[in-house]
Amino acid sequence: MTAATRLISRLTLVTGGGSGIGRAVCQRLASEGASVVVADISEESANETMVGLQNELRGQGHMAAVVDVSSKESVKKLVTRIQPPSVCVNAAGITQDHFLLNMEEDHFDRVIQVNLKGSFLITQAVAQALVACGAPKGSIITVGSIVGKVRELQRDRLCSPSGIFTAELIGSSLSSAFKVYSLTLIIPRPQSTECSSELDQKGRRISLWSDQQVLHKRQQQSKKHSLSSGAF
Repeated sequence: MTAATRLISRLTLVTGGGSGIGRAVCQRLASEGASVVVADISEESANETMVGLQNELRGQGHMAAVVDVSSKESVKKLVTRIQPPSVCVNAAGITQDHFLLNMEEDHFDRVIQVNLKGSFLITQAVAQALVACGAPKGSIITVGSIVGKVRELQRDRLCSPSGIFTAELIGSSLSSAFKVYSLTLIIPRPQSTECSSELDQKGRRISLWSDQQVLHKRQQQSKKHSLSSGAF
């Protein structure tokens, strides 16, 4: 089966589908034949993605939906209005680029609500829907952040690892209970998205480090620290 046809007749749900990585995921799923539910907190952004899919990839039934992933009521409303998706991608996420000493409590709370609780609510609701209808298989994918595994050296984003924590926590608790379903975490390299553009506008330099660059920088900093402290 070719990539262009392997998801034909499959319904897929993508949160955060209005922009960035979420929009790219929608485009990829549609290119492989899937019908895509583009879910986003911004109705305008969700519609933009959907219109793009309809213009470029005709013949498939796509739809836009407004959802606040941090609200259980909003998530339930979304999941109950569609049939259980064969593929669900948790791509909704925000960032608050502040150092620990300067971060406001409401900024911390909002990131946790969206990145951590949001991934949990979507995963739980979709898993429940799949089990309730007796779906033979399904895949739930959470997009994490590389910052949760390799800290960016230019800045400290306190809450970026929350998506990774969510995926690992949910995956370990559900994988044994729902063995017929796939629970996956993916951690893409840093991407140029609206979130990173907003940070650039704040005057913070965003560096897209490769793993090798990060390791080299850490080694240099470690060597510099050893020399300055008198250790040889």
